Order: sequence, then C-alpha cells, then structure tokens
Amino acid sequence: MGKTDWKARAKALKKDLKAMRTSQAPVAVAPKPAKSVSPLAPAGGFPALPRIAGASFAAVEAGVRYKNRRDVMLVHLAPGTTVAGVFTRSSTRAGCVRDCQAKLALKGTEAAGAAIVVNSGNSNAFTGAAGDRSVAEICAATATALNLPSARVFTSSTGVIGEPLPHDRITAALPALTAALTEDAIGLAAEAIMTTDTFPKGASAVVQTANGPVHIAGIAKGSGMIAPDMATMLVYIFTDARITAPSLQKVLSAQVGDTFNAITVDSDTSTSDALLLCATGQGPVVRGRGLATFATALKGVMLDLAIQVARDGEGATKLIEVRVSGAADAPDAHRVAMAIANSPLVKTAVAGEDPNWGRIVMAVGKSGAQADRDRLAIRFGDILVAENGARAAGYDEAQAAAYMKQPELVIAVDLGMGAATRTVWTCDLTHRYIDINADYRS
Repeated sequence: MGKTDWKARAKALKKDLKAMRTSQAPVAVAPKPAKSVSPLAPAGGFPALPRIAGASFAAVEAGVRYKNRRDVMLVHLAPGTTVAGVFTRSSTRAGCVRDCQAKLALKGTEAAGAAIVVNSGNSNAFTGAAGDRSVAEICAATATALNLPSARVFTSSTGVIGEPLPHDRITAALPALTAALTEDAIGLAAEAIMTTDTFPKGASAVVQTANGPVHIAGIAKGSGMIAPDMATMLVYIFTDARITAPSLQKVLSAQVGDTFNAITVDSDTSTSDALLLCATGQGPVVRGRGLATFATALKGVMLDLAIQVARDGEGATKLIEVRVSGAADAPDAHRVAMAIANSPLVKTAVAGEDPNWGRIVMAVGKSGAQADRDRLAIRFGDILVAENGARAAGYDEAQAAAYMKQPELVIAVDLGMGAATRTVWTCDLTHRYIDINADYRS
C-alpha cells in the first residue's frame, strides 16, 4: 500500500470515528460480572432457622438503589415484645441510628408490639435534616400500616453515605410488605439487607429451660467498613423468650465484646452499625439461672454471625484467627490482637500465602502494648516461628509456607508479660477489596 493509500485510509477512519461519536444509537455497555460467593462461605448455604413465635418477616424489591433484587425488609413483632440494642459510636452516625437510640430509652412501650424496617443501597447517613425527615416518614407510614405507635418502629439503612434516601419508594412498598408477612421469611429478610455481601448470614440456637425450650434466630449483614465499636454492621436477633427489657439489654451488652467487637475487616467503623435483639414473650419466662443459660446460647449465635461477617469480608480468601496470650492486661491483649488483624502488611502477606512473620513482629511493636523482644513467641497454627527474641531454632520455612495455603489460619502471639488473652477474627486483604470499593458507587 502506497503512502497516498495510507493517508486516504487514515482519513476514512477519522470520518468513521466521528460518525460513531455523533451517532444517536445506544452504546452497548458490558454488564458487571455476577457476584461470586466468598470461598469462605459456610457449607450448605443459608441455615434452616427456627420459627420465632410472634415475629413475622417480609422482603420486597423497592428500587431504593438496586434493580431486580429485594432491598427492603419488614419485621412485625407481637405485643409484649421487648427490644434491646447496641449501636455504632461514630460521631457521624446516621439519623436512623440516633432515632433507634432515642426510642430504646423510652420506658413502658412494650405492650404495643414493634416493627423493624431496613433498606439496603442507601445508608441515609450525613443527609442532614432531610435524612431525619425520611426516618420520620418511614416510621409514621409503618406505624399506620401495622397499627403501631411510631415510637415502636425501628429503622436501619445501609449503603452509600451522603445520598438522599428516596423514602417514598420504601413507604410505597409497605402494602406489599405487610401483605407478605410470615414467620417463614427470615431468609428473605437476610437477603434484602445485603450490600456487598456475597451470601446471607443466619444462625440459631435452642435453649432448654425449666419452663420449656427457648428459640433464638439471628441474621446479619456486613462485608466492608467493618471494625468493632459497640456493634458492627447490621444484626437482628429474635427470640420467643419472655425477658424484661432491662435484663435483655444487660445480657446483650455483656456479649458484644467477645463477638461483634472481636472482628475486623478493614478497621473502618460504619456510620450505620446497629444490633437489635427482640424478645417476643411468646415462649417461656427467662430469669435467674435460666438467664445465664440463655446468655451463653445468645453469645454462640452472635459469635457465629460475627465470624460469618469476617468470612465474607470484601475480597476475602482467608479467614484469620488472631490469638494473643501473655499480655500484661486485657487492654494490651486487645491492642496487640487488633494491631495484627488490621495491619495491611500482615493481611496482604496472608493473601499471598507468605509466612512473613516479621510483619507480626512489626504489628506487636506498633501496638503500644507492653512487650519484650526476648519474651515474645509467635506461631502459625502449631508451628513455632519465633521465640526468645529471634527465629525459632527448628523453624522450617517450607512447612510454614505450606500452612499458609489453608483457607483458615491461626496466628498466635504470646507476649510473656502476664495472663491476659484476646482472640479476634479478620480476613486477608486482596486486590478484590480495591476493585469492590473503587467501583462501589458506579
């Protein structure tokens, strides 16, 4: 092809390109790939949860943000239901969180029953007075639909921060929600509250008491922006037990530290974290020794849900259990555990299946806890990695590298300073985490 021919061809290409740019024909955009389920998801999918007498559930597609998926759920709770809660302590927490906190402070409102409305896709956080009005509108409409006082309607929102909540889409969905209420739809409710989650999360327990069996069932969402601060993500737990509101709150608050405050995905605390525990009173009375038994079972459900959140951390391929022992006191044990669990260098090494124990040493040193080089011991599972201020004499790098290929890992650190211990759970940090969060709003 001659020089003149090339020029003619280039001119023709420019003409075609200009025509394409000015064409009114729609441009085909490749759809986002389907969300794959975390490799750490519990086997068997969503568990079979027991019915909770006095609690009915529904979920519908309201189009708050997402298309072709359920994004609003409603729970209706029987008269006599007591409610307890713990929430994020973020100074920029959402209006729905503040509203729930105010309502839980009210006394003597249990006789009317209660309702919970949750939407995904929009957190209604940092939306000013308009956000408060959205909460009020949703509560008022729900109260009318279910013949409840507005003070007994609790709401949560999760998703993008700073965008006005199209609450009219939620209130418009209330007729469909109320018509669909059933004791068997807790699984649909778990799906409706998901955002970047890859699987719905549920857990349950049955407690045998002197007055008969008590049932507990809970659901949760959470995948990113997960760090402990008096609850994490969104959690809703239901029981048919008859428990006073003060006792319910006391039991719940006592279990948070070792469950939802013992996980982290990315060290970021959400504006919308909320945990509500509802006792419908349709089952046996729980008090005295029975309350301690109930508390143990409740803790099991809460820990199960918390670890599921860590398993579903955005982009996670490894579940990491960090065990700290030998700390001078409990705060020091917690500092060290969270320094390790939140370290990007530790988490990326785990993602790369690299037994880089020097990063554990770094995390311990930066934590601010009392530590002594010559007392420190580090283990990957049962493999002794370092002790007495240096690499362990029998340490085998190949053995450690083989261990790091497992999907569930234990990193254990003994500080040798005292008797305090702490266990927390986290996940690795992969490039997928960046992909998810770089593309979150698009």
